[in-house]
Amino acid sequence: METVVLEITIPKDLFSILGFSKPMAAEAIREFSVLGLYLERRISAGRAAELLDIRKREFIRLLARRGIPYFDYTDEEMEEEFRTFDEWKQERSSSA
Repeated sequence: METVVLEITIPKDLFSILGFSKPMAAEAIREFSVLGLYLERRISAGRAAELLDIRKREFIRLLARRGIPYFDYTDEEMEEEFRTFDEWKQERSSSA
């Protein structure tokens, strides 16, 4: 995945809340940014997982740890999830 390096300025208090190290703070900011985009429905759960470089099921666990509901779908989103599940089942049964 192509990346962009940003230099941002944050208050020292926020830096300490985020973990007292630049790598921990950067990871927390990245995670919160992706979660925010997901909550605003600007990206899907699959895209969020991709941006965080984790599997979708790990993203669902992350949502659970953060108290964010995963099953808050529009009808269109629910249909997409069912299609994805059906495709997964077909791939799994054909590889067995």
